[in-house]
Amino acid sequence: MLRSLSIRNVVLIDRLDVEFESGFGVLTGETGSGKSILLDALGLAIGARADSDLVRAGTTQSSVAAEFDLSPSDSAHALLIENGLEDEDRLILRRVLTPEGRSRAFINDQAVSIGLLRHFGESLVEIHGQFEAHGLLDVGTHLRFLDDFGGYSKERASVADCFEIWKNAKAARIDAEQTLEQLQAEEEDVRYAVQEIQKMDPQPGEEAQLAADRSILMHREQLLTAMSDGLVELTEGRGVEGGVRSALQTLSSVSEKAEGRLEPVIGALDRALIEIAEALSELEKISGAIEDDESRLENTEERLFALRALARKHQSSIDDLPEVRERLEAQLALLDSNDSALAALLSTENEARDGYIAAAKKLTAKRAKAAARLDGDVAKELEPLRMEGARFQTTLVPLEEQQWGPAGQETVVFEVQTNPNTPLGAIHKIASGGELARITLALKVVLANAYAPSTVIFDEIDTGIGGATAAAVGERLNSLAERHQLLVITHSPQVAARGDTHWRIEKRDVKGQNHTVIEQLSDEGRTEEIARMLAGSKLTDEARAAASRLLAQDNVAENAA
Repeated sequence: MLRSLSIRNVVLIDRLDVEFESGFGVLTGETGSGKSILLDALGLAIGARADSDLVRAGTTQSSVAAEFDLSPSDSAHALLIENGLEDEDRLILRRVLTPEGRSRAFINDQAVSIGLLRHFGESLVEIHGQFEAHGLLDVGTHLRFLDDFGGYSKERASVADCFEIWKNAKAARIDAEQTLEQLQAEEEDVRYAVQEIQKMDPQPGEEAQLAADRSILMHREQLLTAMSDGLVELTEGRGVEGGVRSALQTLSSVSEKAEGRLEPVIGALDRALIEIAEALSELEKISGAIEDDESRLENTEERLFALRALARKHQSSIDDLPEVRERLEAQLALLDSNDSALAALLSTENEARDGYIAAAKKLTAKRAKAAARLDGDVAKELEPLRMEGARFQTTLVPLEEQQWGPAGQETVVFEVQTNPNTPLGAIHKIASGGELARITLALKVVLANAYAPSTVIFDEIDTGIGGATAAAVGERLNSLAERHQLLVITHSPQVAARGDTHWRIEKRDVKGQNHTVIEQLSDEGRTEEIARMLAGSKLTDEARAAASRLLAQDNVAENAA
């Protein structure tokens, strides 16, 4: 709910701070006192289009801050999280405007875009009479309001799930058709590529092995010479092995006389003898392998370079060529079995479509019943609002198949007929200002539980009415205030008397300059203000008595309720 509004340098307002309360609040004042400026200022804070004329003459900027208390169910919590802002129970929307028309927006003192500020503002406040494109007058919201009123969220969720399944099945079929079409155009190249890779039969890790073999073979002569020289050094004369063996025999023959002190030496020589024998054997084997295969370098290089060329052709590494082969073979398999594969995908898609249609028809039936109930409830509300000849109708508009979506196969439009001689039409296009306000009020009372904004503001909803009709309007506003914070700018004493809190707006001359001020009225002040509304500028005792009776009647009505 709106907790406070701080205004600086907006037209006739130089400095104004207003604290608001929950329930039904009314704002009254003479024509021209500045009530519209107050709404302009609030609109600025919640993201409305900025007009540089709002900046008070002689100042460098206007500033408006609207503070809200968030309930746990407010959608603003999710918006804060989605946009990387700290989730708090208090929210301050602030806007700064310069005479040049430049403006800046802030949420809890963090700079944000005007669009994001507007998004938050629309989730928290609806001002009827100024922003008629929002809320119930926005055709795009009618479907959601009807569904929330009907209370069939389970059926709507089922339709959304079925649509997702159908969408995915359709996408899979289309993707397969496009792939097949492309493959058919490239079939000859794909078959040749598969044969080429199959012929080469690359193996994982083969490139590293071939590169290592090539490096060895490139240095064959140098390696053979070194290994030959090494063998000579190890075997010349008695050789290293013979010398170690002889030393081992000599020391072993006297080890007993050394009282075990030669055992470590004998063990080391024994291990050395084993290692030397293994080294000689391995050296002879490697030398023989290099020496016996003089053509191997040519073969190794030929395969390595061929594999690298093949990998470049397919924009992969040699190690990834087996995966490329599998992918191309799968494409060929699709080509070879395209009829059956596409038939299976089309069958899956048709089954998903049928499932969606079945679920959507159930949802449509639920909506039709809810629409009839909504029309009846609104009709009951319109009669005491002096709109006996008006007719409200919730129209389900079927959509073409290409427009079907997760919300079903239709959209919803709230339509009205203001009298028998006029046609039905969209609510915001048919009704006049006063009629529109009362129809909207009737709708909001009926849809109170499904209505999102925590704060609803009516600007002069009582235009052109009085007496019993104005009293009926006040009664329904009071009912709406049980579920929402309600602020009503009114000229009707009957409506004003129903308020829980009453503010008076007036324009004062301070040192030759006009200033708009707002004052929360006491019980006595309310009596005087309602008397003024009844009698005009000249207050009489009769008017005060009538105002007291009006306030007393409304208090009795509230206590009885």
